[in-house]
Amino acid sequence: MNNLLQFFAYEHLPPHLQAVSKPFGDLARELAGSLPANAESTTALRKLLEAKDCAVRAVVFKPATPAA
Repeated sequence: MNNLLQFFAYEHLPPHLQAVSKPFGDLARELAGSLPANAESTTALRKLLEAKDCAVRAVVFKPATPAA
C-alpha cells in the first residue's frame, strides 16, 4: 500500500496543480496510516489515485478546436 503513495507526490507540480493534488495526497497518507493493510485498503488508494488524476486532468483540459 505504501508503494502507491509515491504517486500522490505533488511538490514537483506547478502551484496551480499542487493546489488540486495536495488534498488527495494528504488523504492518501492519512488513509495509509490508519487503515489495515489489505486488498480493500489498496483498492481505496488506487481509486483515490484515479480521482486525483481526473481532477488534475480537469484543470489542464483544453477543449478541442473545431476543424477549419
